[in-house]
Parts: sequence; structure tokens; C-alpha cells
Amino acid sequence: MKSEPEECSIDDALAASNATVPWTGVRNYQARNFMRDAMQVGDGVLFYHSSCPEPGIAGLARVASGTRADPTQFDPASPYHDPKSTPDTPRWLLLDVQALRKTRLISLAELRAHPALADMRVLQKGSRLSITPVEPSEWAYITAVLMQGG
Repeated sequence: MKSEPEECSIDDALAASNATVPWTGVRNYQARNFMRDAMQVGDGVLFYHSSCPEPGIAGLARVASGTRADPTQFDPASPYHDPKSTPDTPRWLLLDVQALRKTRLISLAELRAHPALADMRVLQKGSRLSITPVEPSEWAYITAVLMQGG
């Protein structure tokens, strides 16, 4: 799950109440559908900093709730406001993410340097989704090899 650090960094998430933050502002149908259809409470999350000088994985988190309507879609003052969305038929969802720990930054360049991660969705040319699935083998490699200093 990608977040811009100035909006919500791993440090911000760790400092939040119960280290839990609502993942607001998802405005892509494919990313929303990953959240709605594939993510379950307890699933691991690679907390990824994007749109910053050095993008990459900055921490580990877990899915802490099921999905519900994202209230920012109804707020005209929000940059995530969607005037076509209504409380009766919301278009956009959020779920809560619980930060578990900060890790060393595993940069995009470092991720790309590992052949074991060559097929990882976030590394594919043109991939701009804020939420992408991670295969079990990719998760295992990142957490066992890269996060252990490899």
C-alpha cells in the first residue's frame, strides 16, 4: 500500500492511536477492488512511501478492519471529494491499517535489483496503483531477505 509521506508516513501511522490509520483517498477502481475483494483483516501490508525523493518500503503493517465508505468522498472541502458519490451508493471505500514497525527503507531501485521480485506488480512498467497485491513468495523474500539486511 502506497502513501505519500507528507500525507501519512510510517512514523505518522505508528504515532496514531493504536497505530491504526484509515486508508482514505483511494480513487482508482482497481485499487478499491483489491481492498474490497482481496484484503482481509490480519493480512500483511508493505507500507510503501511514494511521491517522495526516495520511494520504497518503509515499514510493515496489517489490515485492521474490513472496508467501509470513505467519508472524504462526501466532504466538499476534501481533495478526495467525489460529487457523484452519495451515502446511499458510495463509490469509494477505506479500511484501517495498523502499523507494526518501521523498517530500513527498501528503495524501488533495490527492489528492482532482485531477480526474485521481477514479476512484482508494483515494479511493472506503468504501475501507478496505490494498492497492489503481493505474492506470498515476494512477501517471504522481502521480509526474510531484504528486511534482514540482505
